[in-house]
This record gives sequence, C-alpha cells and structure tokens, in this order.
Amino acid sequence: MYRMGILAALRSKQTKATVGVMITASHNPEEDNGVKLVEPMGEMLVPDWERYATWMANSSDEDLDSTVKKVTKEAEVDLSVPANVFIARDTRPSSVSLAQSLKDGVTAMESQLTDYGLLSTPQLHYMVRCYNTKQAYGQHTEQGYYKKLAHAFQSLHKLNDVGGGDYSNQILLDGANGVGALKVMQFLNHMESSILNITVCNDGSNGKLNEMCGADYVKVQQKPSSGMPSQVAVKCVSFDGDADRIVYFYTDTNQCFHLLDGDKIATLIAGYIQELLTQSGLELNLGLVQTAYANGSSTKYVSETLKVPVACVNTGVKHLHHKAQEFDIGVYFEANGHGTVLYSKNAEEKILQACEDPSLSKDQQKSATVLKHFVDLTNQTVGDALSDLLLVETILWAKRWTVDTWNASYTDLPNRQLKVKVADRTAVQTTDAERQCTRPAGLQDAINTLIANYQSARSFVRPSGTEDVVRVYAEAATREQADKLAYEVAGKVYDLTNGVGDRPVAPSS
Repeated sequence: MYRMGILAALRSKQTKATVGVMITASHNPEEDNGVKLVEPMGEMLVPDWERYATWMANSSDEDLDSTVKKVTKEAEVDLSVPANVFIARDTRPSSVSLAQSLKDGVTAMESQLTDYGLLSTPQLHYMVRCYNTKQAYGQHTEQGYYKKLAHAFQSLHKLNDVGGGDYSNQILLDGANGVGALKVMQFLNHMESSILNITVCNDGSNGKLNEMCGADYVKVQQKPSSGMPSQVAVKCVSFDGDADRIVYFYTDTNQCFHLLDGDKIATLIAGYIQELLTQSGLELNLGLVQTAYANGSSTKYVSETLKVPVACVNTGVKHLHHKAQEFDIGVYFEANGHGTVLYSKNAEEKILQACEDPSLSKDQQKSATVLKHFVDLTNQTVGDALSDLLLVETILWAKRWTVDTWNASYTDLPNRQLKVKVADRTAVQTTDAERQCTRPAGLQDAINTLIANYQSARSFVRPSGTEDVVRVYAEAATREQADKLAYEVAGKVYDLTNGVGDRPVAPSS
C-alpha cells in the first residue's frame, strides 16, 4: 500500500491530474485486501502503469529507491509537478490501517491527498472524473453523486409514467455485508419513498463480508444468498463487496431459482437504448461488448433479435471498456455483473440537440429527453451496482415488466465452469478473444471433437491470470450435457498440460 501510494503520486504528476486509489478486494473473502488505481477520467489504470505497479510491488526494500527512479525515468515523470490523490476504502477491518500506509506513500512524495473514507469503488471513480472535468460530470462529493442519480431516476420515472402493467417496485437487496449496503441506504434518503421499496439484507450488522452472500456467490453457486428471507416471485438483487457488480435473481412459484446476470442486464439495456434511438430518430452507432463467458443465447438474442452488433474481447473489464469506446454508444457487461454504458461526446451532443430540435415531433423529443436522463443515470467510469440497478428499474418501469417477463426474453443455455490445476499455466495459450486454444498442440482439436457430440454446445479454455490453473467453460442444450462436456474438456486439459493432483472426473449422478 505504501508503494502504491508512491506510484499514485507519480501517475498524478505524469498526467498532471488527480488520480484515485481504492483499498478493496472486491468480491474476495473479508480477510483478503487489495488496491485499485483510478485514472484521471475515472477509468482503470492503463497497462503500462500496471507494469510499473508490478515493478514496485516486487522490488526489495533496498532496491525501492532505484525502482522509483526507474519508473520516473521510463514514464518521463516531472517530479516538480504537484500531485493530488483521492483515496477511499471498503468496510474490511484491515482497510483502516492499510489506508494509513497508503497515505504515507502519497505524503512521502510530498503530494496532496483527500481521504473520502468509506466509499464504494464506483463512487471513488466518479469523484475522480468529476474533479478532473471541473464538475462538468457532476459534483465530486458523495452527496453530489446521490443527487445526480436521484434526479435522473425520478425524472425518468415521471416521463415513463403511463400507468398499468405488472411492474413491482419491491426489491430485496443483498448488500454482501459490504459498503454497498450502507451507500444504498444513504441514497434512498434522496429519493421519493414511493418510487422504490428496497429492503436491504446483509447490511453488515451481522455476518462477514462476501461470506455465503454477494453477487459472486449467487452467480457461482446458482442460489440465493444466505441472510435473505425466502419469498416467492420477489425481485432480488445482489451486490458484491465493493458494489461494482450486480446480479438479479428470483424464486418462482415452483421453487425454481432464476438468475439474471450481466448478460441479461446488458441485453435489457441495449434493447431499450435501441428503442429510444429508433423512437427519437437519432442515428448513432450502438454496440454490445461481451467476453467468451457470455451465454451463447444472449449473443444470439442480441445479434439476431435485437439486431445490435456484438463484439467479443478478452476477459477483463479493461478490455470491454476499451472496445466499448469504439461505438457512439457502447454497452458492456461481464457475465459476473460488472458493466456499464459509454457514450461518446458526439452521442451526448446529438442527444442534447434532439431534445430541443423543433423539426422533431413531440414524441421524438420525449424519447431523446428520456435518453438524456438515461445518460445522466449511468456511471460511465466503471461498473456501478447502484447505477446499474437504477438503469434496470427504469427500463422495467417503462415496459411495465415483472422480473419474470424480463427473464423470458431469452433462455440461457445451461453452462458449467471448472478449473484444472496445472504445473505451468503458460502452457496454455489462446487467440480469438480466448475462444480458440493455440497451445498445447492438439488441445483445440480435442475440444472440437468433444463439442461435436452435443447439441448447441460450446466450450473454451483459458489460463488464469494469477494462479497455475486453467479455467474451463462449457455450455450445451441440457444441464447434463453441459456438465459432461465441461469435465471431458477438463480431462483433456489435464492430460495435455501436466495436470497437478487428481484428474477431473464428473461426480456420479
């Protein structure tokens, strides 16, 4: 943390702008902790500086001074330039002491800092962008963040108030015993109480952060979080520990669990924006960005039914964010629920002009106005669970949809994820946005042969970025087929990569 404080100060000097540092380990267990660095426009750290961060982290104490000089020289940092760093932390017990080490690193570089205390990760990203845009994006305060979202959401609620339908404003929210629970409750103080009826569960008063709760738990375990009351057909939402991921879920009258993950959220948002563009007459380039983990049914639904272009990139939000910038309006989500919408300067200007364009009909102007508030409701810096929740609820209200109606837009193919321990993860290399394996020789051919045995099947493998494991993804027409394919592919990975431990074998049914 001390070293990352130094690095943040160097990045601030190099960009001649304010940067941010968030102390969090996101969806990881409470005993873990980590750090996320924030770029001047609220985006994640650029790849070159990820490399410098690795240098700093791996440097010995004796070599730290020379490592700092090496970074300063290679990045062409002018040390005479003043630096300013915003910092914040999540609710982990370790975050307080780690924040002090971070501050020590910043002050060691004779740099200014602002400590925001407890914030969600997306809130800090938002603050940094607001400050660097001289408030054009919003006020760089927590109250300013709430006010901007509340105003946009309530404006959209009134614009879409046409009556009728089965929409319910009742939500059970799983706060993962993290900072998101606190921030939702604070946000609700800025809202008219009749618009949203949110009951916050796992609010941190009992239970450990992310333990048997949170978005990652719901996504991976395919079941509701503990600490939530069992209610049939009630709309449920789960945040992760630092509130940059969100998934929806519910249990139907047959006690069947249904998950609406990042794919469902992305398709809902992309479809709604496309409707607004059509209704307003605006001609803007809309696209959806996914990773290989996106369910095949979602990709087919977007490209064939919604007719929205789909791009696939390597796993990691930074890759999705970068690709989404190539569109006038780029929607991106990982299946785990991390995502947002990006609007180009050209798109925002055209939307604002259309709101007041006398050559357009009243209905066209109204659709453009809805889109303008939808832009304001979006945290364009990074995935934001609260902002994304409000975007989804805006759309469900406008369409008068229940969560069941939303879920019925398309049916996910059953899928299974596994991981195989290997001696060296670099033995596996991929191409085509990680969908095709180029090494070891013969592995992709073996995967193709296995896929051919199943209906609507797809499978890929990719090495972990942090540990010596290879991740396996498989989907097929039935749960049984998806499970069987996943274990068969995992077995091939084990055989061809010097697998460690026991060879993967499907559990007996």
